Order: sequence, then C-alpha cells, then structure tokens
Amino acid sequence: MKKLFVTGQGKIRKHLLWTLAAVLFAAFYFSLPEPLFRTPYATVLYDRHGKMLSAKIARDGQWRFPPPDSVPYKFRQCILQFEDAYFYRHPGVNPVSLVKALAADVKAGKIVRGGSTLTMQTVRLALGKGRRSIGRKLLEMILALRLEWRYSKDEILKLYAAQAPFGGNVVGLEAAAWRYFGRPPEKLSWAESATLAVLPNAPALIHPGRNRTLLLRKRNRLLDKLYKQHIIDSLTCALAKEEPLPGKPKPLPQLAAHLLERAIASGYEGRRIHSTIDKTLQQNLRQIARRHYRYLSAAKVFNTGIIVLNTSTGEILGYLGNVPGQDVPSQAVDMVTAPRSTGSILKPFLYARALKDGLILPRSLLPDIPTEIAGYHPKNFDRTYSGAVPAGEALARSLNVPAVRLLQTYGVQRFLDDLHRLGLSTIQRPAEHYGLSLILGGAEARLDEITGAYASMGRVLMRYNRTGTYDGADYYGPVFVEQTSRKSRPNQDDIFGAENIWFVFKALSDKDRPVEGEDWNIYTSARKIAWKTGTSFGHRDAWCVGVTPGYTVGVWVGNATGEGRPGITGTRTAAPLMFDVFKILPGKSWFQKPELAMKKARVCEESGFLASPKCPHVRTEFIPGNGERSRVCPYHITVHLDSTGTYRVNSRCYPVDKMITRNMFVLPPVMGWYYRRRHPEYQGLPRALPGCSDDAAAMALVYPVRRARIFLPRDLDSIRQKMVVEATHNDPQAVIYWHLDGRFIRSTRGRHRFELYVTPGHHVLGLVDSYGHALKRHFEVVDRPE
Repeated sequence: MKKLFVTGQGKIRKHLLWTLAAVLFAAFYFSLPEPLFRTPYATVLYDRHGKMLSAKIARDGQWRFPPPDSVPYKFRQCILQFEDAYFYRHPGVNPVSLVKALAADVKAGKIVRGGSTLTMQTVRLALGKGRRSIGRKLLEMILALRLEWRYSKDEILKLYAAQAPFGGNVVGLEAAAWRYFGRPPEKLSWAESATLAVLPNAPALIHPGRNRTLLLRKRNRLLDKLYKQHIIDSLTCALAKEEPLPGKPKPLPQLAAHLLERAIASGYEGRRIHSTIDKTLQQNLRQIARRHYRYLSAAKVFNTGIIVLNTSTGEILGYLGNVPGQDVPSQAVDMVTAPRSTGSILKPFLYARALKDGLILPRSLLPDIPTEIAGYHPKNFDRTYSGAVPAGEALARSLNVPAVRLLQTYGVQRFLDDLHRLGLSTIQRPAEHYGLSLILGGAEARLDEITGAYASMGRVLMRYNRTGTYDGADYYGPVFVEQTSRKSRPNQDDIFGAENIWFVFKALSDKDRPVEGEDWNIYTSARKIAWKTGTSFGHRDAWCVGVTPGYTVGVWVGNATGEGRPGITGTRTAAPLMFDVFKILPGKSWFQKPELAMKKARVCEESGFLASPKCPHVRTEFIPGNGERSRVCPYHITVHLDSTGTYRVNSRCYPVDKMITRNMFVLPPVMGWYYRRRHPEYQGLPRALPGCSDDAAAMALVYPVRRARIFLPRDLDSIRQKMVVEATHNDPQAVIYWHLDGRFIRSTRGRHRFELYVTPGHHVLGLVDSYGHALKRHFEVVDRPE
C-alpha cells in the first residue's frame, strides 16, 4: 500500500513538472508582442526608379520610415563594430558581454556599461521606455531569445535600423539619413554611416549647441576600429575623419506632395509607395509651373494643375497638384482632383459619338446661327456666327452653337451615360439638371479623369492599328502605383470606335486651326498634337489637354477659390503651359489611320454629306464605318432659271421650254445669310423673276425666335431698354416691311436689323418682302427675368 502511494506521488510530481514546463514554454512562446512594433510610420513616396519624391511624418509626429528591405553595407559594419561585434554568433544574449558589463558596473558603483546585444536593444525599443533594473534586463534577455527564434539575424537588424532613435523626432536609419544628410542611407559615406551608428547610443549629441565634440570623438573611435578590423583602409579612415558633422536637420523632399496626399487618402498611409512618377519630369513640371506663375499671378491667376500620362499604359509620369511655393494662395488644394467646370473640354467625346452614330460626317455642315432652345441661348466664344461650318472645323474652333445643337440631336441622357462609361465620376446629377449646358461647362469634372479619358481614346486607336481589334478594357483612369490593378471597365461595347477617334484627333491636330477666336500659331510645336482647350463661364477655369501616341498632357489654370479673371482662357493660359510640357517630352510618330475600320464613299464637296444625285461636285473619301447611315446632302436642290440663267422662275409664270434647270448649293435663309459673310463666293438662291415669285423660303427671322419670352431690363434712368430684331433674305436687294401687332413700323434693305421699343405683353411681329413673301412671329415681353 505504501509503495502504491509513493508511486502515485511520483506520477503527480511528474505530471506537475510537465504542466509547469508546458506553461513556461507557452509563456515563452507567446511572450513576444505581435506585431513587435505598433508604432505608426511615415508615408514615403518614390518615383518609378526608386528615388524619393515626398514624405509625410507619422501620426505620432515622428519621422519614422517603414522598415527597409535591407541595411546598407557601410551602416551594417559600423553598427556591428560599435554595438555588437558578435551579433551573428550569439543566440540573442551574449554572456561574455553581460559578465564584462557587470564587472564594470560593480567597479564603478553605477551603470557604465550595458552589455546588451542588438537583439536586446531591439526588444527594448519594442517595449518602450521603462526604468532600468535587473528585472527589466532579465525580461529583455528572455524576449531577445524569443525574438531570435522568430526572426532571422538580418530581419532583426532591419527592425533595429527602422526603430533606433537618432535625435529629436528622427527615428530609424532612413529618416536619419535624409534628415541629416539629405540622401538615402545606401549613399552615405563611411563618416556619415559611422555618425549615425553612434547616435542611438546618445541621440542628444546630434543637436547643434550640445556636446558635439563627444559625438566627433565617438565617430572617430569607430572609424579607427573599422580600420583595425581591416574593414576600411588607412586613407579612407583619414579622409572620413576630415568630414564635418551634420548641421541642423534638412527638410525632406516634397516634389509630389499632392500625389502623396492622394495616396494616403487611397489607403497607402504608413507605407512605402513605389509610384509611376518620373522624378526628372516631375522636377521639370515644377519649374514650368513656377515660370508661368510669374506672369499669371500678375493677372491674379494663382493656381495650376498638370498631369502627364503614358498614353499606352495610363501611368502617371508627372503630377503637379498646384504651383509649388509657400507664397501661392490655396497652394494646398490639389487641382488635379478638384472638380471644376469643364468648359468645352468634353466636345471631342460628343463629336466622336455623333460620328459613330452616323449623325455627322467629318466634313458635314453644322448650323452655326443664333439659337434658342427652351429659353437657352448658347453663344460662341467670339459672339459671332458662321452660318454653316464643317463638323471637324466646328470642333477645332470649339464653336458652342453647333455643339449645343448636336447634343440636342444626340440626346443629353445618352451623352451623360457615355461620360459615366468614360469614368467621369463627378458628373452624377440627372440629365435634367445639366440640360444642353452639359457640353459648354454645365458640369464639373476632374483633370485626371478628363486626361485619362483622352488617353483611353489614344489607347483604343493604337490597339486597333496594332491588332485590328477593340478591347473595352482600354478605357480606364490614370494609375500612379506600380503593380496595381487598373480600374478598367471591360466587357463594355465600343464607346467611340477607332476610326471616329482618328477623325476627332485629326480635327484637333491640324495646323493653322483657329481656337476660340484666336490664332494658335503663336504656339509653335515641331510635333503633331491633338489638343483641345476649354474655358468655363465667367472665365473661372482654363483647360487644355493634348494627346500623342507617347504622352497625354492635361493642364488646368485658374483660381482654386473660383474667382474668375478676364485673362483666364484655355488658349491664353492653359495651352502655352501644355505646349511647354510637350517640349520636354520625347517625340514620337503620329497615330496611324485605321483604314480597315473605315469605308469609302461619295461625299458632296460643298456640304460634306453623302452625295445625292443633285450634288454637282463629288469626291470619294474615307468616312467612318457607320457613316453610311448619315444623311444624304440636304443642301443641293434643283432650281429652275430663266433663259439667261439669272432669275428663278416657275411654270406658272415662265415657258417651260425656255427654262434652264440647275442643281445648286442653297442653305436655309438664316444659315445662308451668315455663311455668305465668311464665304463671299456663296451665291445662294437666285432672285425670283419680277412678277414670278414662288413658295421658296426666301426670308427668315433671326430674332426673336419662336415662342420667345424676352426680358428687357431698365437702364440707370429707369427707362426700359429696346430689343433688337433681325431677319435675313436670300436677295440682298430685297426690301422687308416690318409690322408690330398689325401696325407698320419701318422698312429695311441690305441688313435687316434694328432696335425696337416694345412694352410688356404678347406681340406679333409681321414681315412682308418686296416679292410678297410674308411671315409672322409670336413672342412675349415679360416684366421680370425668368
């Protein structure tokens, strides 16, 4: 019985020992914090070649970079020789060093030597501040052993290099290298590496005014040790000792501060961000922006945004959110992402879609006449009208009236859907909110998304020329981080079509094209660029986007506050800046013509529409693939003339056997009247033979338009202003007799335009010409503006 009892006690003790061992092992295994460091890191932005662009301090106010991929050779040798020469030999604790430290401390009667390994120091940094004691030291030793079990020696060294204090709010080797020497740690000299190696031991010595002589002695002793260990030679040691200590901390680079903030907002805070930016290009963009700021600021125009994309990939090569400089108003606002009124910058998208739908052909004439649509009165930038303009020229000249009329035909909702498919995220209100003003700046968009849409068009065209195929994944926004998935929109249908993009780019790249009433020849460029400007209402925003096969450049100029200035136009302020950017970019060949996507057709020479049998001058040319759905020329009609070919006649007043029949180019009266101003050769409809009038519409009212509601403001003397009435006639010699509410007012010949005083209320304006043609127009004058 006694033997059985003793045996039972032995089993219990054995079980307790195993339990205790298991508990101790578990305590040891789980003793190390996970993660080891919970400190926040600075966010660091690098360019595509690994060069630093910008950095932002960590949330705790410390300059602490994320752990490095490796520790540079020079610093590695310096820190090992200064702190822990046996680092790669011990298991985390060096008994020899501890014994020597204990002996030295006992002899001095105070702590004069620590004996801690680099592993123990890493643990100490992870634990944070605490009173130095034997218990603390034992804990550091235990955790150091555990740390060595979890991490390799190189990983531990990287942790130490990232967390060691280097004075003030500078933490970690990389932050110290940039703050004290202005360059990355791998480019430090032996003297600089030795300085940083001794600093964590006494970080306060780095500050000017402190005992920097002690820092110098420490550094030089370390250099001597490196020499004795045959790590450096005597000449290197001597030269290193001659190098001065660093002065006050240097500011970190801030070449792309706005892009850094954008990256942080995108979830990259506290990380190393390897971007697609090219540092050299970024520096050049800053110089260009500063140069233009000197004269723009004189006109009270203070803010600029620039973005440069690789057309093929959509990668952002240059990103300037605003003019660099502390004295720039609203400098912190990122104008690349700020929604701004688009002006005319969306017009190429509409023209490409209209070409794809067969609504227009590249040269088909569009009306450019005074227009009123449901109370909306669009006007061209230069306040003039051309009557009829080829579609490509209307786009190149950025004419507003043809664009508004084209949008009305195409449909606001359809165009809004197209913009969403292009990735314009800020145009989210219903079509009724924007109306026809959508094409003239009624919506707000971001410079990066607009530029990205232009680049997508270039990619689609290049892919088709390269492969003969289309891929919806080519439509995506700009990307600025390497090895990230693009926000593409695959599996969608062809938004524009390669051939339609080519015709749009051709219109936007032709030299000697007038832009917004100005001659663009003042911007000389040796390369071919498809470029478009835009100016918002009130001169608040100036845009310019240019596309080549190599690059797409977007520029916005204005005031972040929204204040308009008379000088803010796309042509005067944004275009010169864009051309300066293209001057520093490598040249490349132009887009190929995608003939496989086109068709050949007979096109009317005068009107640009598909030729009808009545078109006397026809040429065969390439048109878009869907161009066959376009209208047949509506402006060539059959006209019967007298035997001299001078007067228009008909069978009711002239012998049929003496008539001459001709097919003539005849525009509607209002279009023809304005068209003749720019084209003196235009003949229009011949005059009718006296006494031989017909039903042809020889006369038309320009203003007031149908069902117009007109507000006539009062001047400073409270006198109501007059309204302007205007009409056109195919016969420049015709006389028009004007009547208001049945009462004769006056007659006009030549230019049928004059001012007329009209009281509030409903009115009828009647016109009768000298050939008996008559027309009426109802309108209303209101007391208050609507």
